Amino acid sequence: VSLKVYNVLGQEVEILVNEYKNKGVHEVTFSAVNETGKYLPSNIYIYRIVTEKYSASGKMILLK
Repeated sequence: VSLKVYNVLGQEVEILVNEYKNKGVHEVTFSAVNETGKYLPSNIYIYRIVTEKYSASGKMILLK
């Protein structure tokens, strides 16, 4: 399973999950902090989830 977050320019902002997961319901926390330790600005972000048999993407809004 791969779950990544991108900004509106298509740049990868954060990798939330990149590992094998068993079937079922799982939770992931998006802390909105980039790899340098700075908080991400309020904006629209795109998430993308990819598995062996499924892929989807969607928009989310980060408000502070």
